Amino acid sequence: MRFRPCIDLHNGKVKQIVGSTLSDDSESSPETNFISTKGSDYYADLYRQNKLSGGHVIMLGPGNEEAALLALDTYKNGLQVGGGINPGNAEKFLKAGASHVIVTSYIFHDGVFSERNLKELHDTVGKENLVIDLSCKSRNDKYFVVTNRWQKFTTFEISEENLRFLSAFCDEFLVHAADVEGMKSGIDENLVEHLSECCKIPITYAGGVRSIDDFSKIDELGHGRVDATVGSALDIFGGTLSFDNLVKWNNERNR
Repeated sequence: MRFRPCIDLHNGKVKQIVGSTLSDDSESSPETNFISTKGSDYYADLYRQNKLSGGHVIMLGPGNEEAALLALDTYKNGLQVGGGINPGNAEKFLKAGASHVIVTSYIFHDGVFSERNLKELHDTVGKENLVIDLSCKSRNDKYFVVTNRWQKFTTFEISEENLRFLSAFCDEFLVHAADVEGMKSGIDENLVEHLSECCKIPITYAGGVRSIDDFSKIDELGHGRVDATVGSALDIFGGTLSFDNLVKWNNERNR
């Protein structure tokens, strides 16, 4: 189990946002936990210095490409990138230094899974460079992928059968627990256990992490098979969880 760092970009700045408040409405502003005065390259270099690979640069809407490319150039092959990824732009980000591209909306168009779109992107970048984002919410005791800034439910369930199918096309999964993302209220324990049982390839959980104890709980519930990321709770993003202490925990866990 590893700590995966993150850089969330909104309107060109590094921010931490309550995910459920994101909207396509240009007149609506999301609830924001933190806005950094530092650029994306600062965080990318911080992760590079601490040898934290497999982190995520997420572009939350338009106006973030320049900041994303700067982060990728700063830590070549150390970061993945997502947000509006499609066959037309994916290779540009890989050539810029991304280890993987992360896709969600392109393969879940209008709330429906598109196998054709998935195969097109797979054929463009290859399985080894593709991460599928399966950010989800709970409904009737099951988890379903959500798209459109986590506002729209799809019909695609996070099930063992579906994850087995998707794993033939990608190298990893990224799963945001959208119900608790950015709230620093604790993790979705049921989802972590579910992911551990269903998934056979690398997978990263995000959502609600607030302490090193939460990382230990993910390690336990996920049987060491589920990695985790954290944003708003970290002191480098205005929270109280020490980044240095978490790096130390991660290093000791992965000796």
